[in-house]
Amino acid sequence: MATVTFRDETATGRPVTEREIAGLPERMTVRELIRIRVRETDLNGHRLREPRRIDWEHQAVIAERAFPANGFFVLAGDRQVEDLDEVLDLSADPDLVFIKLVALVGG
Repeated sequence: MATVTFRDETATGRPVTEREIAGLPERMTVRELIRIRVRETDLNGHRLREPRRIDWEHQAVIAERAFPANGFFVLAGDRQVEDLDEVLDLSADPDLVFIKLVALVGG
């Protein structure tokens, strides 16, 4: 079993949030890891002012669609992951960085 660190960062590399999840299989797809990250962490690194139930499965679908559209990207170790169905060896790369991209004005 693997322990994975999910870290959210800004595009400039400033850490926003970090969370460890233990007991994961040693090999998982990027899609599975995104779903776990959405389920297990505060959405976008923000806590809600007023607690309410969030449909994490719906949010995971949104995240899955945002990934190929360059809404955010994922770094595993020192490389950028490019495919949702890529299988990662979490024993070799237990640190995943999620970087949300911000659209430029007018573009």
